[in-house]
Amino acid sequence: MKAALLLLTLIIATAARAAIGDWRIHMAYSEPQQIERVGEQLFVRASNSLYLYNKTDQSLQTFDKTTGLNDVTITNIGWNQTAKRLVVVYDNSNIDLLDLQGNVTNISDLYNKTMTDDKTINDITMSGPYAYLATNFGGIKLDVSKAEISESYILDIQVTTIGIDNAFIYARTAQNQTYKAQLSSNLIDKSSWTQTNSFPQDIFTKDNSAYEQNINLVKTLQPGGPRYNYFGFMKLIDGNLYTCNGPDFDKIQQACIQVYGQDNEWLVYPSDGISEKTGQKYENLICLDVKDNKLFAGGRNGLYEFSNSTFTNFHNHRNSPIEPFKTGEYEYELTTGVLFDNSGNLWVTNSQAPSQSLLRLMANGDWKSHDKKELHEDKYGTSSLGKMVNLMFDSRGLLWFVNNNWQKPAVICYDTENDDVIHAITSFVNQDGTSITTYGIQSIAEDNEHNIWIGSDNGLLVIRSQNIGNVNPQIEQIKVPRNDGSNLADYLLANTSITAIAIDGGNRKWIGTKDGGVFLISSDNMTQLKNLNTSNSKILSDNILSLAINNATGELFIGTDKGLCSYTTEATLPSEEMNSDNVYAYPNPVTPDYTGEIMIVGLSNNADVKILSSNGSLIAEGRSTGGSFLWNGKDKNGNRVASGIYMVASATSEGKKGTVCKIAIVN
Repeated sequence: MKAALLLLTLIIATAARAAIGDWRIHMAYSEPQQIERVGEQLFVRASNSLYLYNKTDQSLQTFDKTTGLNDVTITNIGWNQTAKRLVVVYDNSNIDLLDLQGNVTNISDLYNKTMTDDKTINDITMSGPYAYLATNFGGIKLDVSKAEISESYILDIQVTTIGIDNAFIYARTAQNQTYKAQLSSNLIDKSSWTQTNSFPQDIFTKDNSAYEQNINLVKTLQPGGPRYNYFGFMKLIDGNLYTCNGPDFDKIQQACIQVYGQDNEWLVYPSDGISEKTGQKYENLICLDVKDNKLFAGGRNGLYEFSNSTFTNFHNHRNSPIEPFKTGEYEYELTTGVLFDNSGNLWVTNSQAPSQSLLRLMANGDWKSHDKKELHEDKYGTSSLGKMVNLMFDSRGLLWFVNNNWQKPAVICYDTENDDVIHAITSFVNQDGTSITTYGIQSIAEDNEHNIWIGSDNGLLVIRSQNIGNVNPQIEQIKVPRNDGSNLADYLLANTSITAIAIDGGNRKWIGTKDGGVFLISSDNMTQLKNLNTSNSKILSDNILSLAINNATGELFIGTDKGLCSYTTEATLPSEEMNSDNVYAYPNPVTPDYTGEIMIVGLSNNADVKILSSNGSLIAEGRSTGGSFLWNGKDKNGNRVASGIYMVASATSEGKKGTVCKIAIVN
């Protein structure tokens, strides 16, 4: 009875875990923008995302790329009563049609069309089965029933809205000029349109009654998700994902701290009253770190302190050594990096400061300056480096960070114990003597073999662990053989802007790029295993801002310029010892409708794994990636195995036997 209860508990605990290759999308729905009423159902565009609310049964359904939508940032919606479809327009001119059953039809002709004109769609006007789309080049007639573009009007004017009456079509421009044409004329011919000062008084008036009648209700709804789609900085701490705006402090955003918890719920730190208390605009949080119940967030204008998600203190030039970039410019006290050490001291980088660079807020509340000449500019004055970001402690206890600034790109290694800058690398030459031109070092990470990986705007670099103690450590670019008989090799991800790096439990490297999506590189660095991008996956954007991986579950969080999504990888952190407490499989049981991979976790690195039938026959075998092993539920001949209980036998890479777990297959 106790064993059965334990198995049931395990099944419940693992059932909620995403399958390998699954995507989750975390969009904001906090700001209602449009409401389209269809009977007792409401389509709501909120924070440029979409959901459907049923007033009768109070059910709520969100829509995103995992539910069939083909893009992300929604700029307009409109319900076509004749065709019984919602027209969904995106910021890139892609178009989806959505019905009440959740079926999606994509119309990508305009999105895919190569043209010099601006294709932005500004407005939607319905007339029978047609949707007339006002665009920056003129207009489009969309047959919603047939899901096709009927006509395109290249008028070379920026049309903001379109009006239709019995005989005429009217186009209103951004300059408040009006053009009209007879509906019976050849509207494709630009000469059919003439400028006019005569048009029906209400021809451009929109029916906002659905919004006005339902906005108070909509404001009470809770679709879930974060409040803002700002994920330029992310950090996993104790299984919780902490996020804030990120280091692009030139793009003004409302400051936000948002935490995605292990309970799959979002906690948004309150922001009301912070500006009034600090006397500064509460904008653009660049970084954060957490220890116990304390959270510190560095911002464009100082350092914010929170306790149990409540704002408690603000540190700037008035009460700390933090400096603005020049006297009087108090909205530019750039605290661009924060990191706790094991003793509870907070290390802070103060960028573009006249006489500060690296600071320490000690656990007792006192401040200490660790300013060093290596952390200052010498080309444009004496201020500290322009954007010192991505602080991390390596396995040796050394503090690393990078300068993501064109004036003096740098990789810094600092010994906190001896108050000494060990490395201040500002010139990047690879193992072949080739100089690497870079205008910013954007990311840094340590792999499981203690090598330091560096992401520049011009490729991926590495410092091998054995070279870190050298006075001038060798910068390397990984060479991948072409295998074409030429004996030549190419540098891995050369000329690519590397924005983020995450190392998984199998020592594989997940590489985020500016416009190429996410790359997965094998543990030996020789093979590109994946490239997740908008053309082959559910990723929200190819412009990656940040990455964070939960090595306990294998979930990779991907922060993009359009929001947050996550992808379930097949690698988890290896266990030091394999036993019945940490080795298990999921999903378990495997039901008839499941066709994905079965994941065994809790293994040691590179463990030998065998799948055995109840009579001991060998079904499948292989080695773990990190702490995980994947089985496709098939035998060696590629056939799905019969219903039954299958044993997972494991042994360490040295041959020491591990534990056995069971997988139930139901066909």
